[in-house]
Amino acid sequence: MTDILKGLNLPLLQDADLNGKVVLVRVDHNVVKKGIIHDPYRIDATIGTLYYINAKGGKIILMTHAGRPKNKKTGEITISDDTSVKPIVDYLENKLHITLKTPEFQAYGTQGYLGIETSVNHLIRDLKENVIDGIYLPNTRWFAGEEAKTDEADRFAYQLAGLADIFVNDAFGSWQAHASTVKVAKYLPSYAGFLMQREIANLDRIYAPERPFVSVVAGSKFDTKVDSLNALLKVSDFLVLGGVIYNAYLCAKYGIGIKGVEEEDIEHAKTFVEFAKAFPGKLIELPYIVESDTMDGKLNGQFRTHNIADLKQGTQLNYVLDVDPTSFHNEQVLKVFSEAKTIFVNAVMGYTPYFNDGTIALDELIDKNVEAVKLYGGGDTMQELKRLLPGLYIVALDSPKYYIFTGGGAVLKAIQEGNVEGLEPIKALVNSAQK
Repeated sequence: MTDILKGLNLPLLQDADLNGKVVLVRVDHNVVKKGIIHDPYRIDATIGTLYYINAKGGKIILMTHAGRPKNKKTGEITISDDTSVKPIVDYLENKLHITLKTPEFQAYGTQGYLGIETSVNHLIRDLKENVIDGIYLPNTRWFAGEEAKTDEADRFAYQLAGLADIFVNDAFGSWQAHASTVKVAKYLPSYAGFLMQREIANLDRIYAPERPFVSVVAGSKFDTKVDSLNALLKVSDFLVLGGVIYNAYLCAKYGIGIKGVEEEDIEHAKTFVEFAKAFPGKLIELPYIVESDTMDGKLNGQFRTHNIADLKQGTQLNYVLDVDPTSFHNEQVLKVFSEAKTIFVNAVMGYTPYFNDGTIALDELIDKNVEAVKLYGGGDTMQELKRLLPGLYIVALDSPKYYIFTGGGAVLKAIQEGNVEGLEPIKALVNSAQK
């Protein structure tokens, strides 16, 4: 066990008495897009926890969120096949040769499910009598209480707790303080699953990295990343930006205009530029960017490369959709990546699926450093690595020099907070152990 786990006083799955108990397991199986699983990595990463519970005599009830069925502006919840857990259930049944059942509840218009109904009881009886091997609840975000800010969330969490004897959180990537990740821990003996433990242990390689430590971060909105970028600039030896946040940075620092970059993002980037002045030499600029006249594809004659050193104040560019691969041949960039001992990557450099060259060049350069520990954030970073460099992705899954987190957003949040207890689900587990 690593020092970070010892210091947390985190209740661990291996310390729980599971025999004959119904175990409610929160996982992050959020891998379904429009009814299709594009990468089962986050499902496979939890199988060790599920096998252990089963081997110790536990009866498993699974739950996850999938997609964003709730409209943030109106609060309306849309229940549809696009955000159903059915593809996940089918995958697990085929992979593990088990029988899983999902209960059906009454939907109330655009309010979604108002709670757990008694119809689930017959499935729990079948579970205890070994008629079925597990229960997989519907998408937690189909329930009105999951993301509620009112007593409705506590009521939903209490209903979830009423299904089981023990709660296990194995959903590191689901860091938001929702009913199924945080509040349910108030009502049941609660433990961290093996994936959760592994993710926390690897966070320690970011909190206390072998140096030089290089971070690479990209994204589509500066306001969602600025606090994490500030924190990374403090702890990293070097920070590299990509994506739209790099475009906003270039606009803010050099006074240029880039089509599609919102003024709000530029204002956040200006604040970051000022903040970065206190850390001279840490921010590494990728010198060559790719401008495109259209976002409809990488079309001949409609894209070109610019050296940012040649851009004058007031220059107006069309869409900047990638970092040119020659950026990674730059002497300073090569030196930073080749000498790094720890590299954290939460970045897709180009506009997918058309502009891939920057991401490929980045990942290939990182792989050339055989000594460094490479820590990849989840989500799009992981999916694009698999899509663009499938051979490297397969190697990374088993290499001790690589670790692929299941939740890139959770890693950034943990970095921003400065400690893993800044993540509410982990704090909830620690608090449950102190009761």
